[in-house]
Amino acid sequence: MAINLQKGQRENIDAPKFTVGLGWDTNSSATGEGFDLDASIFILGEHGKLVADDYFVFYNNKKSPDEAVVHTGDNLTGEGAGDDEQIKVDLTKINAAAKEICIVVTIHDAEARRQNFGQVRNSFIRIVDEQNNELVKYELDEDFSIETAVEFGRIYNRSGQWKFEAVGMGMKGGLQDYLNKYN
Repeated sequence: MAINLQKGQRENIDAPKFTVGLGWDTNSSATGEGFDLDASIFILGEHGKLVADDYFVFYNNKKSPDEAVVHTGDNLTGEGAGDDEQIKVDLTKINAAAKEICIVVTIHDAEARRQNFGQVRNSFIRIVDEQNNELVKYELDEDFSIETAVEFGRIYNRSGQWKFEAVGMGMKGGLQDYLNKYN
C-alpha cells in the first residue's frame, strides 16, 4: 500500500530498482498554447553538485553513464491518465559518488508562452517497484502562481539507506537555473 506524503516528509525506499512517475494536467486554455512539461534528473555527489556533466538526465540525455537512471522519453502534452513521464532507477548500478537524485519539472518555453505552474493541476510524483506496486506518492497541491519550475522530490542516500523526500519547491526560472545551481 502506498504512503501518501506531505511536503517535507521522508520515507525509506526499500527497493533497489524502481520507477519514478510524474503526472500532471494543464489548463491550456489559459494561454491558448499547449504545455510541455519536462522532467529532468540531477545526480549529485557529496557537495550537492553534479557527479559529472553527463549525470544530468533529461530529454536530450536519457541515460546516466552508469545506466542507473534512464528517462523513458518526453511527453509533449501531458494528456491522458497516469504517469506523463517516467524515470527508471537501478540503485545497484549507481555510481558510488552519487548521494542524491534530484527530480525537477520545468515548463518548456514558459516565459514566451506566458505559462506557470499555477496553470497546472493534479501534479504528482510517485515511486513504484518492479511489480508496479506504488511505494510512495506526493501530490503537489501548492499554488505556484508565478513559478515556472518545481523541484518535485529527491532521492538521497543517508548512511547506506536510500530515502525519498517530498520537496515541492517552486521557482521562477527554468532548466538553466537548475544547471547553474547544481553544476
